[in-house]
Amino acid sequence: MGPTRAQFIQYAPAALAVASATAGPWSALAAAAAGAGAWAIHASAPALRSLIACGITATGCGIAAHQVLASGMDPLFALGLAVPAGAAALAHHRNTVGELPALPATTGAAATGQSSQAQLIAAWWAEFISGPTQTEGRKLIQAGAELAQLVLDVGDDHVSFTGIITLPQGQQVRVKGADIAAVYQIPVSQVEMGDPKHYAPNALPVAVHLKMAAAQPEIAAGAPTTPEQVWAAYVAIPEGAMPGTTLSLTRYDGPLDWEGIATRDRKAIGTVNIQDLAGNLNLETIQVALAPTDKPSQMGVRVMKEHALMHSTMLSSVVDELSMDSRGYVRLGTYIDANAALVPLAQPGSGARHLYLVGGSRSGKSGILEQILLSAHKSRIAVILASPQAGTIAGAGLAAYCGDGLDEAMGALRLAYALMLDREARYRSPAFPFTDPLIAFIIDEAHMLLSVSSPYHAEAKAIVEQLTRRSLKRGIGVLLATQTPLAEDLGNSTVIRSQLLIGGGAVFLRCARGQGSLVGANAVEGAEGIDLSRIPSSWPGQYAKVADRDMSGLATAAAAGPEDGTFGLGYLLTPGSQAVQFRSLHLDVAPVSLAGDMTPVAVEDCDAWQNREAIAQTPMVDQRGKNLVGSLADALTPAQQDPSAPQQQVVAGPAGPAAPSDGQELIKPRILELLRDESIPMTAETIARKLGTSAKNIKPRLSELKKRDEVINENGLWRAAA
Repeated sequence: MGPTRAQFIQYAPAALAVASATAGPWSALAAAAAGAGAWAIHASAPALRSLIACGITATGCGIAAHQVLASGMDPLFALGLAVPAGAAALAHHRNTVGELPALPATTGAAATGQSSQAQLIAAWWAEFISGPTQTEGRKLIQAGAELAQLVLDVGDDHVSFTGIITLPQGQQVRVKGADIAAVYQIPVSQVEMGDPKHYAPNALPVAVHLKMAAAQPEIAAGAPTTPEQVWAAYVAIPEGAMPGTTLSLTRYDGPLDWEGIATRDRKAIGTVNIQDLAGNLNLETIQVALAPTDKPSQMGVRVMKEHALMHSTMLSSVVDELSMDSRGYVRLGTYIDANAALVPLAQPGSGARHLYLVGGSRSGKSGILEQILLSAHKSRIAVILASPQAGTIAGAGLAAYCGDGLDEAMGALRLAYALMLDREARYRSPAFPFTDPLIAFIIDEAHMLLSVSSPYHAEAKAIVEQLTRRSLKRGIGVLLATQTPLAEDLGNSTVIRSQLLIGGGAVFLRCARGQGSLVGANAVEGAEGIDLSRIPSSWPGQYAKVADRDMSGLATAAAAGPEDGTFGLGYLLTPGSQAVQFRSLHLDVAPVSLAGDMTPVAVEDCDAWQNREAIAQTPMVDQRGKNLVGSLADALTPAQQDPSAPQQQVVAGPAGPAAPSDGQELIKPRILELLRDESIPMTAETIARKLGTSAKNIKPRLSELKKRDEVINENGLWRAAA
């Protein structure tokens, strides 16, 4: 077996020196042959440079020694020339002994070089892992762990080899994947070793990928890619937002811009948590919109890259839709699917309708109230306006009565309650349409009256609770606006919010962070999971527009466009449906300018309206602030007395029989409401149990109501008069 490539390179200078001393100048041919051989076996550039330098020195010394011997000079001179030749050979040996052959570049045309690459792989293995090493003092990873059955795989974009780490019988392989990776300078992940539990201790297969093909961007098997697949994988599963549904696309313009119909086979979808749905789709809440269809088993779904409501609908373009239609609806804005967003102000054959409006600062709440004022005026609905924060509602002149300021707004509440009592006294079985006009009672910034910190908290809460319960059939609708959906804004009254939602619907606009979550105690059926604070205050790209500054001065005549902010963007909820994303009309003109005749729609000329100023100044509760007056007569008597009379006399009621004790007048309307709602007569004890009081408090009140012909007693069973 001939010398290895490393041995040839290392010992060539010494061989040249001997040949030169023997053959003289003809040894130059041997030096040339050695250089050509080193180049042919792909020696590295440093090895070639060292071979050339040391070869020239050794050859020159050998030729000089040959000449000395041939001329008959003292042989000691020739021996002296051997010193530099030997030093050159030793230097070359040191230059090459620590150098390892580099792996050649792997190309598709290197098929003929496979044997050479296999030799390099085996040389590296022997040098660092199994031995024998060519470096003195090198510590092997595991001496004797030879690489047997070496197989090389070379391709255009990969180089790998396999083999079996073999040891003598009785020994165990201790070579690790990290050791092999360090030797061949590759990541550990490119080394694959067999499981020792499945092989003999002294024979372990190994596969090493010296060069791996670039990983192609592949989708894992079964990973969802299309909207239908994502829906099936995350939304339709039992723990998803809409379990058991399938998605059918109706429009697809990219993964962030599509529409579809979600269908549940022969089952109602019910209410959907919009935040859960956005989470399932890995989107922001504002990017997802739902649109109920005529079928309860289907729901329209829309995913948006650019919001469809960014450009809004102009108020001036839909003037004809602002008046109430035959079903009692008026145009409030535009839904996400471009259909008209309508809210009811009345219902044929029933009466008026309530509306619950929630929105923080610069959310568009005031603009919606101005729209409602205009729609009520064009629909010939009288308006009573309570605005605790004076001067905030443009178009307040369209109201028949305006309580502008905290005290005045409380007066408007008292007047609305008195009008309800007046209508209850005048017609017990109302028919629609009324001969009296419908009344829209608007309360802006209601938290200023209802919250516990308000000086009118108890009275305002009691009045609004009774109005929301009893006023619809009397043609009076309550439109209540607050800044948050929190219970504190409604005086911690669950009655007010539930009655508002049942009696009409709700508009939810943007709220301050941490105050707009419709979950937990603030949950609203049909709007589950919506967080109003997540509605952005501006559209994408708005900050760039702000950064593009015009220093010509303040544009006092410029008006904000719908693209300048998200005011009016929110959710509209009507009874029995899902909250749907919408945007109110953009007030490109002042609503009051479209009213035409500015004369307010008048309230009927009744006792309560004739005494409106006195009623507005008269508390409707007793001194403890808990018990409301129960009839129009009780409300009018103190109002008609001398205003300078002491407050206790004003509240006490008319002279004559002993005034009713505290709590009596609050119980009477509750008794009437209970008897009217129940379809069967009840005993006094049953009435007391349902109202949470004792029978001794109920029986005297029933007798008083019987004298007024409001209830009937048949053999101890009480029912409401027809």
